[in-house]
Amino acid sequence: MTERQNWLGALAQERRLSAKTVEAYERDTRQFLTFLTGHLSGPARLGDIEALRPADLRGFLAARRKDGAGARTLGRGLAGLRSFLRYLERRGLANAAGASAIRSPKQPKSLPKPLSDTDALEVVTEGAQLAEEPWIAARNSAVLTLLYGCGLRIAEALDLTGNDFAGTPTALRITGKGGKTRVVPLISAANDVVNRYRGLCPYHIDGDAPLFRGARGGKLQPGIIQREMQKLRGALGLPDTATPHALRHSFATHLLAGGGDLRTIQELLGHASLSTTQVYTGVDSTRLLEIYDRAHPRA
Repeated sequence: MTERQNWLGALAQERRLSAKTVEAYERDTRQFLTFLTGHLSGPARLGDIEALRPADLRGFLAARRKDGAGARTLGRGLAGLRSFLRYLERRGLANAAGASAIRSPKQPKSLPKPLSDTDALEVVTEGAQLAEEPWIAARNSAVLTLLYGCGLRIAEALDLTGNDFAGTPTALRITGKGGKTRVVPLISAANDVVNRYRGLCPYHIDGDAPLFRGARGGKLQPGIIQREMQKLRGALGLPDTATPHALRHSFATHLLAGGGDLRTIQELLGHASLSTTQVYTGVDSTRLLEIYDRAHPRA
């Protein structure tokens, strides 16, 4: 089908999608056309694509699921079909409403992938930072230390102000998701790296001014820290799962491994429900079994 080849070419050249993504979309749409051939008892034509109903697309997803495709594969395949149909719709050759009406398969919750304690400690050190400006290297180290040392979300760390570090604080008052406030102990190591950053920072950061600044003095944006973490992954040979948020997961996982209880970790993370925190039990089940064997009367 010529229009499909034109669409794939546009994905690569105009939208600059990666070769792997284009390859996956080619495979997904080819599988769909093969399904339609059997479904319609004959080769699929452009008119058949134009006449597609939601039931046809559901039938394709059901057939793929029967062949063993998981939710992620089905979701990607549906995304590819929607993209193709929207392409045809813009040219007056199809109606994409049917594909838009189908809900994407529910994706399974994936367990957090924490860093090892050795990798986490290396990532947050100032010496590991790749920025050439000393104050920016110190800044990046301070932000990452707060994620790992205090379990903060990146947005929570970047919302801190000069007032939060007035004097020598031993705890931080953090306003998280849903406006929920929690108190997080501030370890001395985190205090030290923040103070070092403040001493090097060329901008005035007292009072209600943002604590962490971008190169031009404005409030530091999350994307900058995410890009710095991406560079660190390459330099240190860490997997793609080593993200700023993975440092928060590492904080919780390493506390659990050290004997911390879930209720306390829930409070430190600012989770509204303990069930949210319990996702970490899947990460360190070995540790939980050891505690059970040692402490439970029936073990």
